[in-house]
Amino acid sequence: MAFKLIDLPYGRDALDPVISAETLSYHHGKHHQTYIDKTNDAIKDTDLADKSLEEVIKAARGSNQGLFNNSAQSWNHGFYWHSLTGETGKPEGRLATMIDEAFGSLDELKTKLKDRGAGHFASGWVWLAEKGGKLSIEETHDGDTLADQGFNPLLTIDVWEHAYYLDHQNARPKYLAGVVDEKLNWAFAAENLERGETWKYPG
Repeated sequence: MAFKLIDLPYGRDALDPVISAETLSYHHGKHHQTYIDKTNDAIKDTDLADKSLEEVIKAARGSNQGLFNNSAQSWNHGFYWHSLTGETGKPEGRLATMIDEAFGSLDELKTKLKDRGAGHFASGWVWLAEKGGKLSIEETHDGDTLADQGFNPLLTIDVWEHAYYLDHQNARPKYLAGVVDEKLNWAFAAENLERGETWKYPG
């Protein structure tokens, strides 16, 4: 079973001006596609060929760095596209209550997400995650992922330069401010929380 590049859940211009259609064209259509293609090439005619992407990631961690990087990046990007939205919204219900309990307020959570993203050295990912009934902000470096780490990821923010450089050059904080304040998909976070288990890559 070959993995597929999943479609964006919105139009390419839906995140503009925070993330432009040009950035999405490269980031989704080229970067993500390359990770998918390299993963498929690596598992072809092996015992991983019929496994889920999550199973491939788990099998490759610590034993095949190239496959791990590409499969984890395939998963991270799929999750990232769904973590964004062109619609404005805010957390509600159980998610909103848990945010207040863990961070004091939604504004405090947003500040912490932006600070962690801006302070993250080099490339990687910043996550809002749940584990043991509590929310936390986690970071993974380079191509690492929370897909197989025992967390229930709710949202992620890509802090690799290719996520923002065309639109904001080296001003990562400007990109983070736009994403966190305007483009996070709180409905997706709530769905992940209520499901109670790690999101599965659909492609």
